[in-house]
Amino acid sequence: MAVRWWRVQAERGDTGRWWLWKKKKISVARWWPTVAGQCKEGYGCWWCSRQVVTMETEGGSAGCGGYGGVGRWLPRRVETKEVRRSRCRGYYEILIAFTSFILLSFFGTTNGLVRNWPFVGMLPSLLLNIGQIHEKCADVLGKSGGTFLLKGPCFANMDMLGTVDPANIHYIMSSNFSNFPKGPRFLRIFDFLGDGIFNSDADSWRNQRKLTRLLITHQRFHQFLVNTSQDKVEKGLVPLLDHVSKLGLVVDLQDLFQRLTFDTTCMLVTGYDPGCLSVELPDVPFSKAMDAAEEAVFSRHVVPVSIWKLQKWLGIGQEKRLSKACETLDQIIAKFISTKKHELSVGNEPMKEEEGVDLLTSYLSDDEVMDGLKCDYKFLRDTILSFMIAGRDTTSSALTWFLWLVSTHPIVEAKIREELKTTIPKKAANKRRVFSVEEVSRLVYLHSALCESLRLYPPVPFQHKEPCQPDILPSGHRVDSKMKIMFSLYAMGRMNFIWGDDCSEFKPERWISEGGTIKHEPSYKFLAFNAGPRTCLGKEVAFTQMKAVAAAIIHNYDVRVVEGHHVSPNVSIILYMKHGLKVKVTRRWS
Repeated sequence: MAVRWWRVQAERGDTGRWWLWKKKKISVARWWPTVAGQCKEGYGCWWCSRQVVTMETEGGSAGCGGYGGVGRWLPRRVETKEVRRSRCRGYYEILIAFTSFILLSFFGTTNGLVRNWPFVGMLPSLLLNIGQIHEKCADVLGKSGGTFLLKGPCFANMDMLGTVDPANIHYIMSSNFSNFPKGPRFLRIFDFLGDGIFNSDADSWRNQRKLTRLLITHQRFHQFLVNTSQDKVEKGLVPLLDHVSKLGLVVDLQDLFQRLTFDTTCMLVTGYDPGCLSVELPDVPFSKAMDAAEEAVFSRHVVPVSIWKLQKWLGIGQEKRLSKACETLDQIIAKFISTKKHELSVGNEPMKEEEGVDLLTSYLSDDEVMDGLKCDYKFLRDTILSFMIAGRDTTSSALTWFLWLVSTHPIVEAKIREELKTTIPKKAANKRRVFSVEEVSRLVYLHSALCESLRLYPPVPFQHKEPCQPDILPSGHRVDSKMKIMFSLYAMGRMNFIWGDDCSEFKPERWISEGGTIKHEPSYKFLAFNAGPRTCLGKEVAFTQMKAVAAAIIHNYDVRVVEGHHVSPNVSIILYMKHGLKVKVTRRWS
């Protein structure tokens, strides 16, 4: 058994410590110089980590030799429990430091770019930064020149090319559109949407898009949109804000906008008003289910398919939440469909022409409009769910970020108010007012401010495509059918090579031409409403709703964010605020 020997060298002004191990012969391991008298009884020595070690010497001194030892070898080992415990702590500290170094190296970055590791690729760094995924994408894409290849684990087929290069986006979304459909992986990830317009490709997509365009551009639907939007603002939003202002309450504007857009979208799509936007703020199971589904779908983008499929099979984690959310969504949509069918079957009078008509009524009552499409339950379910997500989520997200930006930029707020005054008769300039859709549709600065907000905080922060055949993008990057191409709309609005050195600033003026009109920006540069053949059909619907709501709030109320409230984007397929938008609202007019 090994025996530890200590040699004590006592010389004036200098001592030394030897750490010796012996089985049959003495061998020298290491020499540790120290200062005479440094280690004495009550203070300890290097090896015992500040604990007391008493060692015998011929001189009878205690300590390690700094006080009277004559420097002779003494075959005696002295080690107390405290010494052993302290030594173990020392080992643990070394182990923790070494492990921390390895972890930092493993998850670290090089020159701001994600480190690629054997076998697991860049997945660890992706998961480590998942809470700040939008900012991380902007940082990496900015430093890589606008396009970056993210390597996934070698066993998971997760390689992804991220790009914000306008030339690449124009090529994918327009020039070579046929080679870049949504693809099977997109359908697999967004399977809860069924075969709706957002999930479909080829003929199915073309037929649904043709039908949707026909319905939402019809004069009957436009009239219904105008009436519904103005009615909800005047009879829903304004009374609720008056109530909050009167009581001096803190309110979550994000929640109010979700309720508002849920009510209006539900009315436009199904004809029914759920009444979620009221002083009572009732529970909204449909909205909660949609939020849960969207968060679960986002997680599918960053974990291997085998993992989330296993979760789905076992009924655990995010997949369990998604399954429960789909049950809720299906039950509510089924109720909408059955009620509408019953109303139409008993011969209820349709809405008058000047009142307009909802989309579900058009689908069920106008066979000519359907043009051969099979209008069964699945078609209606998938269509309603797609429209509800497009209408509720994107518009409420856009309004939330817009009101936050305006409330934190007083100069912009003042300019919008001045522009609103130009539509009001002088006698009514300083009075409460709900603006008509026609009054706000011509406002240039308000429109510019909304576009600027959408540039910085796009409601859908990313989207992806898959090539059918191998291709080479304008940036020179090769892509194949096994690779996913990701656009980060959030990062795109923060690229100085696209928007200039002031790209991070909220400047509505960048959208106004020298002649004072709205400046057109190409869709492959401003992707908030998609680009190419898939350009959003609901663009005008969204602007109509946003302008009506924004004008009513900015003219009639002062909105201020609660002090200390932290604003940051969430991690989901829709760009909401992680903690909502907590504000205090004050009426401007009596």
